[in-house]
Amino acid sequence: MPSLKDLRNRIASVKATQKITKAMQMVAAAKLRRAQMAAEAARPYAQRMSAVLGNIASGVTVGPDTPRLLAGTGGDQVHLLVVCTAERGLCGAFNSSIARLARDHANRLLREGKTVKIICVGKKGYDILRRQFAAQIIDLVDLRSVRTLGFEQGDQIAQKVLALFEAGEFDVATLFYSRFQSVIAQIPTAQQIIPAQIEAGGVSTDAVYDYEPDEGEILATLLPRNLTIQIFRALLENAASEQGARMSAMDSATRNAGEMIKKQTMTYNRSRQAMITKELIEIISGAEAL
Repeated sequence: MPSLKDLRNRIASVKATQKITKAMQMVAAAKLRRAQMAAEAARPYAQRMSAVLGNIASGVTVGPDTPRLLAGTGGDQVHLLVVCTAERGLCGAFNSSIARLARDHANRLLREGKTVKIICVGKKGYDILRRQFAAQIIDLVDLRSVRTLGFEQGDQIAQKVLALFEAGEFDVATLFYSRFQSVIAQIPTAQQIIPAQIEAGGVSTDAVYDYEPDEGEILATLLPRNLTIQIFRALLENAASEQGARMSAMDSATRNAGEMIKKQTMTYNRSRQAMITKELIEIISGAEAL
């Protein structure tokens, strides 16, 4: 049985940990509001961009002049997975859930005889995936020095992907991230970004549009920008999801620490009472012996 000093040290240690987890929860709550607003603000723009591209693409006949970002390479042998996770931990299952979705997708492709290449955005995803896919990871994008995510970070990643695509390094690219729904709900998401999966958008109408320049030239300009927008949106969704997951995880850790302190305090009091009772019995027994 631990001594009273050991129990006091243990209680003090748990209280110090509880202060840290409580502080981290408050910091995550402050950051969450800002990240959530940024993610929600990016959604309409990304959705509208997809709708515009859908309207334009609906009038395009796939042929030799169709942009490759829309038509693809004609094959699906080589797949690029862009896995976006956080740079830091202590956020529950946020990182592992995204990595698990990417790992399952990669394993399925490998079983089908496909070639898999991985770009990791965020150190935590890299640490998880390199245990099994070290040979498939071709790049790591480190965002630890970035205090506030901006459009340039999405563009930086998009340019890497576009350069690989233009060099014929892959046929299909899939983006993995966590879509923010609420503080307690973040949804791991896989989104194909090359070839672009564009649904026809806009209001149904019988109007006929005449584009100048033609649809192919417009798509050739808009598709690379759409790739950047979708990646930037994924980064913002991830940022909000990370803070929500960290806030929830630190809240659970703080409550667990409180319960542990109560149990340890009760054990300490019982041990202390037992020692006092034992000493009183010894004193009384000694007095009676005299």
